[in-house]
Amino acid sequence: MATPQDENLTHFGYKTVLKEEKATKVAEVFHSVAAKYDLMNDLMSMGIHRLWKRFTITLSGVRRGMQVLDIAGGTGDLARAFARETGATGRVVLADINASMLNVGRDKLLDQGFTGVEYVQANAECLPFADNTFDVITIAFGLRNVTDKDAALRSMYRVLKPGGRLLVLEFSKPLYTPLSKIYDAYSFSILPAMGQMVTQDAESYRYLAESIRMHPDQETLKGMMANAGFVNCDYHNLTGGIVALHRGFK
Repeated sequence: MATPQDENLTHFGYKTVLKEEKATKVAEVFHSVAAKYDLMNDLMSMGIHRLWKRFTITLSGVRRGMQVLDIAGGTGDLARAFARETGATGRVVLADINASMLNVGRDKLLDQGFTGVEYVQANAECLPFADNTFDVITIAFGLRNVTDKDAALRSMYRVLKPGGRLLVLEFSKPLYTPLSKIYDAYSFSILPAMGQMVTQDAESYRYLAESIRMHPDQETLKGMMANAGFVNCDYHNLTGGIVALHRGFK
């Protein structure tokens, strides 16, 4: 993953922007798509995102009474599953930097009867929780949007309990060249057109495709997690490496 030479600059998709501008630009993307976010997830992945998230729940090892933080939790798919697993004695916090996404997630889970989930608007780079708070932390399809990923991983490490685990579910690098070519054609042609049709916003989905290409590959992200302090880091390639689930322990 190429990095802009100026330390004050970062990537926003294929564009180079000032670091302080990126969070605002990402926020604009998710304000735009929040209302149709779940529908687009199903359309874009043909429903396979549900299997990726189910695998994440399985590897999380979540049990009754645990404290769980879902960062960039969006519309609450993981938080809902965690609430079922942790029960009345547990704690589930859905955190997101974007107020629109957080509101959609809150409304959705309340409508479904999940009244015990906590909602916190928070930046992953500086999480507003005490050290050693959570047994499990997840971030699904959110890390690539973070400006300083290393700072975010250190922040997650800090609030995780000793022995706790972090799971990062994110788009990654396809393992096979033919699959990669098909994926590129889909991402840069079909995906923006689908975004325009469903949300009247092709540009946000063009950013999505670009942000995926700029995200660290499997081995690079594994190294970043180790540098942040996590041990026994590993990853599982899903759907031919289009998505990878990284795991690390404190």
